Amino acid sequence: MVAEMEHMAMAIGVSVPVLRFILCFVATLPVSLLCRVVPGGAPPKHLFAAASGAFLSYLSFGVSSNLHFLIPMLLGYASMALYRRRCGIITFFLGFAYLIGCHVYYMSGDAWKEGGIDATGALMVLVLKVISCAMNYNDGLLKEEDLREVQKRNRLLKLPSFIEYVGYCLCCGSHFAGPVYEIKDYLDWTERKGIWARSEKVRPPSPYGATIRALVQAAFCMGLHLYLVPQYPLSRFTETVYHEWGFWRRLGYQYMSGLTARWKYYFVWSISEAAVIISGLGFSGWTDSSPPKPRWDRARNVDILGVEFAKTAAQIPLAWNIQVSTWLRNYVYERLIQKGKKPGFFQLLATQTVSAVWHGLYPGYIIFFVQSALMIAGSRVIYRWQQAIPPNMDLVKKVLVFLNFACTVLVLNYSCVGFMVLSLHETLVAYGSVYYIGTIVPIVFILLGHVIKPARPSRSKARKEQ
Repeated sequence: MVAEMEHMAMAIGVSVPVLRFILCFVATLPVSLLCRVVPGGAPPKHLFAAASGAFLSYLSFGVSSNLHFLIPMLLGYASMALYRRRCGIITFFLGFAYLIGCHVYYMSGDAWKEGGIDATGALMVLVLKVISCAMNYNDGLLKEEDLREVQKRNRLLKLPSFIEYVGYCLCCGSHFAGPVYEIKDYLDWTERKGIWARSEKVRPPSPYGATIRALVQAAFCMGLHLYLVPQYPLSRFTETVYHEWGFWRRLGYQYMSGLTARWKYYFVWSISEAAVIISGLGFSGWTDSSPPKPRWDRARNVDILGVEFAKTAAQIPLAWNIQVSTWLRNYVYERLIQKGKKPGFFQLLATQTVSAVWHGLYPGYIIFFVQSALMIAGSRVIYRWQQAIPPNMDLVKKVLVFLNFACTVLVLNYSCVGFMVLSLHETLVAYGSVYYIGTIVPIVFILLGHVIKPARPSRSKARKEQ
């Protein structure tokens, strides 16, 4: 079997550990289908979710993976059971502390670049689930009038049982690559409540059409990635030939490198989307159309066209790693906004910094997410200018729309080089090769935003157009 796996790994150009992970990751599909049809009520589903998730982790990463998962899970549950008033903030810092320790110990970024893999990536998703559960249980103590709508919807009034909690953390193998979802939704799904309630008149929608769509998308994304990756290796950023090219060719190579890397993530998220959809957990309600159609947004982690053709940088978090972006907005960004005050650059930078630390302590990650904060802030300036253009100057507005799109494409693909190469030296070499244009451009727009302050349109109109 070892010889066969080595031959298969060589055939598709990956290491044996990565092949083992891919096989276990794809196995989440039949496991999720079985989870859908597990007989009995909620307890059997929790047991199956916990056992199947732990077993796939063991096959993929070894026995140590489940020990790593168990530690933040126990810390989170203990904080909820022993000190509910502060369990959210305690779990947040303890979970991130343990995750950072694993990042430092395993140096996963270097392993991933060299074709290796470990359980740290799965631990990243698990930590977010543990933190959200604790924060929602903490919110259950607060007055309803002090909560935002999303807090009211997700808060927990009573402590979940330990088997419910473990089942939530490991269900459908979603801890491998996401998506992150709320424990309230997981409990409603297992207990057939809310949108999952069954009756003679209401039957759950079939997930198979949406699952096939996600799998076709995954196959296309992997095929394109395997085609592009030999043509745009990351090693070229430090090769002499790259620095002999002209400015525009170097800038074009950065774009193609970022595009090539993104197809790998599109593949991974498409598989995880298919797994959660086929379990039924991905169902998120019905459309308002006639006849109504099922929506599967809970499992959606990426909108490929939304990323590649984003008109503003602010749209990218709504299309890329969607569920983690939602988590950051609900549990970091909005919780840093003081009551009665508007959010500013501090909340944006703090959220991006948390995201950077969550990914790892490599300089490339930190630089990328600081760059992302600049990119979004600069894009917002251009967007405010767009909204201030009167209707009789439609051509000027179209120019600003194109400018915002072009700047988003430029800065995104320039910035993501740091995310890919990780080291400070390689990041600065790549950025310097294009004269730091992706850093200078958003800073220029941010500074111009303090000078050119157009009159703001009415809030309702701005929201409607955005």
